Amino acid sequence: MSAFAAVIARELRLSIRTGGDVLTLVLFFVMIGVVVPFAVGPDRDLLARLAPGVVWIAAFLSMLLGLDRLFRADHEDGTLILLRHADLPFSAIVAAKVIAHWIVSAVPLIVASPLLAVMLALDGAAFWRVVLSLLVGTPALAALGAIGAAVTVSIRRGGLIAPVLILPLAVPVLIFGVGAISTGPGPDLSGSALLFLAAISLITLALSPFAAALAISSGED
Repeated sequence: MSAFAAVIARELRLSIRTGGDVLTLVLFFVMIGVVVPFAVGPDRDLLARLAPGVVWIAAFLSMLLGLDRLFRADHEDGTLILLRHADLPFSAIVAAKVIAHWIVSAVPLIVASPLLAVMLALDGAAFWRVVLSLLVGTPALAALGAIGAAVTVSIRRGGLIAPVLILPLAVPVLIFGVGAISTGPGPDLSGSALLFLAAISLITLALSPFAAALAISSGED
């Protein structure tokens, strides 16, 4: 566990040294919330109905911005080769990198979500549903992003290909993420959507380290 924690700490230190990336993610996330009201107009009811989709699209696109740095820097300087021969299983190292990636790319978005809620005219109850759905669903986006980054790490300009690979896999996350926030005129299904979202996150978190490790090993060989 100490080696696993050391990998997480290393990834966090590297991210802090390039702190501008985190600021870019947050600004991009917030700017989407700034632009949408100008495009839609001052209708608060319409903004509130569109808000769940806007929040999740903003979160998905923002997390894509930091995806390329997940494995590529270690691939270019040879660190990935050394990590593959470490005592800690390579899948565990990948899992540590996924956790660090979620902390760096998703937690700041969750912290910044009150700004987006204000801009999109969400009430207090909807705001807490936004926070909870992002907290439960963004691990799945981080895990899927790790798979996409691993598949394309050895490909030149792979950072442009990874989002194309991830988008079809992320569609269920976006659907249930929006469903966990939305409350329509019919029966309230947000609780069920949140449970499905949690199940997707657990499954992807369990499988992605092995899939990403296999993809990296295949690309390096």
